[in-house]
Amino acid sequence: MASQENKDRASTAAQLTSDIVRLLRKLAGMTQEELATQIGYTGSAVSALETGAQPANEKMLDRLEGVIGCGMGIFTAAKKYVRLDKYPTHFKDFARLEREALTLCTYENFVVDGLFQTEEYARALIGGGYPPLPEVVVSELVEARMERKAVFDRDPTALIEMVLEESVLRRPFGSWDIMRGQLNHLAEYARRPNVNIQILPMDRGLRGQHAGAEGPMKLVQTPDHRMLVYLEVEGTSNLISDPPEVTRRFHRYAKIRAQALGPDESLGLIERLAGEL
Repeated sequence: MASQENKDRASTAAQLTSDIVRLLRKLAGMTQEELATQIGYTGSAVSALETGAQPANEKMLDRLEGVIGCGMGIFTAAKKYVRLDKYPTHFKDFARLEREALTLCTYENFVVDGLFQTEEYARALIGGGYPPLPEVVVSELVEARMERKAVFDRDPTALIEMVLEESVLRRPFGSWDIMRGQLNHLAEYARRPNVNIQILPMDRGLRGQHAGAEGPMKLVQTPDHRMLVYLEVEGTSNLISDPPEVTRRFHRYAKIRAQALGPDESLGLIERLAGEL
């Protein structure tokens, strides 16, 4: 059943990759079993790839490159398109921007931003949504979310910031053990030199001002130094490039960050809450 679901929703990139594998395999005079032996997979895995029942992962693409890639780099080039196919449609445009961004700034008020999530937290969050998703889809979305973490170690280094509402640190998904792991994960990232995490205390609204009242947002600076804003709600998204609108939201983010605890205080709060669980 899962194989048929995969076939029905196979993307253009996955279908094209499948066709290329089949054509190059035949050009090399190899059967599916022979190719499978060469790349260390089963014949059924190669068959599933060529029929679109199971798209290739990056490890398989690397091995295909070495066996039937003909030195052209075709499967290496395919990886970025196959990777994007794992994301929901509304997120794909931002995923491209995030991967290459010079600066990423995020404000979140309900959940930990996906870039900072542990696999367990992400699975609990995605798998616990409504309507429920098939397990194969949950696994693909979790895998895609984890792959986004490559931006933390990219060269050139990106500057990555997140302002997080204190309430998010106190709202578990899945279990308290999962939440403890998530808090410890946040603390690890907060210690990185290219990462800044700040917590917005729950009492900020008592002071008459809460700059984040209009909801979460992501700000991005592109390699050509353009400034963009990404907004997402209920499976829909909006990528804003109009300079006055971008400036307005950058100013709001600056105010949110100014109202938050400093990085050291924020790390201390995260560590304290993790120790209490």
